[in-house]
Amino acid sequence: MFRISVYFFIISFLFACNSSGTKNKEYLPQASGKAGDIVIVIDSMQWKGPVGEELRKILTTDVPGLPREEFLFNVIDVHPSDKIFLLTQIRNLVYVFTLDQTTPGAQRMIRGFTPETIAQIKSDSSYYIYTDKDVNAKGQEVMYLFGQTEESLVKHLQENGQNIVDFFNNHERQILEKKLFKTKTTESISEFLIKEQQCAISIPFGYKLADKQNDFIWFRQIELEVDKDVFITWKPYESEYQLLPDSLIAWRDATAKKYLFEDPDNSISYIVTETEVPFNPVKARQSKLNEHYAMELRGLWRTNNKSMGGPFVGFALVDQQRGLLYYIEGFTFSPGKSQREIMRELETILRTFKTSEDLKK
Repeated sequence: MFRISVYFFIISFLFACNSSGTKNKEYLPQASGKAGDIVIVIDSMQWKGPVGEELRKILTTDVPGLPREEFLFNVIDVHPSDKIFLLTQIRNLVYVFTLDQTTPGAQRMIRGFTPETIAQIKSDSSYYIYTDKDVNAKGQEVMYLFGQTEESLVKHLQENGQNIVDFFNNHERQILEKKLFKTKTTESISEFLIKEQQCAISIPFGYKLADKQNDFIWFRQIELEVDKDVFITWKPYESEYQLLPDSLIAWRDATAKKYLFEDPDNSISYIVTETEVPFNPVKARQSKLNEHYAMELRGLWRTNNKSMGGPFVGFALVDQQRGLLYYIEGFTFSPGKSQREIMRELETILRTFKTSEDLKK
């Protein structure tokens, strides 16, 4: 692999190195930036061209399953310069260049790499990405994207866009997880699930147990303008066909009609999956949850009387040891609010779910 020199970006970086030239990360500042921020250091001409266009398609596409348009990330493009000191301490940082560019910005980027790295890029057309941690700040993820030509890099981006999105989404969830689970006040919930259902989930402080049945449990946090909900349901696992999206939606609707009401005192007002909006259908994809194969669903929910609604994200996975199929979901009612980070919080909670197999490990 390679090391990139960032001398033209960070003057004070010298103070984070010991006498042998090895980074002493203890003295690095904490990474800056808001949730979802990504800084892309790229020549301004290249940002306006095919590479920049492809990066925008990947990183500023709409978050799936939201009722309104919201970008996946807040992207800030920055031309290479010795005046971008603070921006290189952002929590998510991307450097981009290709060897066929002769503009001053691109050449500045290229000069930051070792001759060995440039030789490797020239000789290996499959070599286009490298990632590193805590390069300029603690808690930072840095990605380097490069290629022999713009055309080759664009091709790699087209083929691997989802992997890039997943990389930064995962980092955002790691940051959020540390924030959400600082307190241990909800350990009793996990202990109760372990004892009664042989599964576990981490629930942040502020969520309350809203309902508990033989095949269902619901946690809820109601604030002034935001209602956040997490529920788990389970049933015997009989066939892989139960993991098909249509089967999961039907199961979700049956569970919601039985247990999830707009008003607990009015069983007529139950929740359904929104399937009548043609431009925003439920999106399904194969995923991983704690190394388990999972089917991921994202879409909209509403009450059957259409008085309330919002986005949801859910995962279905199998506990082979117990012969159970689980469906776990987070949904929110937060009208008029930006919902990207709310849904990221709910997904972060869902990804702490553990089956009996995980607990034994």
